[in-house]
Amino acid sequence: GQTLGVVGATGAGKSTLTRLLLRFSDIDSGEIEWVGKSTHQWALSCLRSNISLVDQHVTLFPTTIAENIRYGKSDASDEEVWAAADVAEAREFVEQLPSGWDTLVGEGGYRLSGGQRQRIAIARAVLKDAPLLILDEATSAVDNETEAALQRSITKISDNRTTMIIAHRLSTIRYANRIIVLDGGKIVESGEHQELVDLGGIYARLWAVQTGEVLSE
Repeated sequence: GQTLGVVGATGAGKSTLTRLLLRFSDIDSGEIEWVGKSTHQWALSCLRSNISLVDQHVTLFPTTIAENIRYGKSDASDEEVWAAADVAEAREFVEQLPSGWDTLVGEGGYRLSGGQRQRIAIARAVLKDAPLLILDEATSAVDNETEAALQRSITKISDNRTTMIIAHRLSTIRYANRIIVLDGGKIVESGEHQELVDLGGIYARLWAVQTGEVLSE
């Protein structure tokens, strides 16, 4: 039921962590446990059905907006699709399109903007309603206004579920219950936002750069 923020430089191991949790890649040693059970003991279909992933690179299919959202729950009613879109703040832009929910997004969703694609992906995750939500750089490729809208959506869907947010923009994970800093595939710092700022380490330097307190090199 808590939110974990994950930060680190490019190549620190953030996306690898996601792949390991979903078992797109398998660990060489040690164990990853979920609910007291090794992920290797879970059937893959069961493991992945209990995890929603919103990735930086959204996968959309060349069908309608409604069907792309319904991919999160194939038997969802129209009302459920609309409710999920409400949470993702997608409904307004969808209903302004000439064909509304029946709008064809094109191959890979090329007819939609980056922010619109991310909102569709978040709506899909809302509809899936899995107990573990992973957001991998979900707001990195959008403008500030769209990021603020996506952040509101993330706050809503993080309620009462376990959420892991991998972020480049530290504002996205500032209020996480716990933040871990990865470096070279290892956790080198861990704590709440203010604790890490006061620590004066990697996180503090990243925060200073992003808030304009120092110039990045």
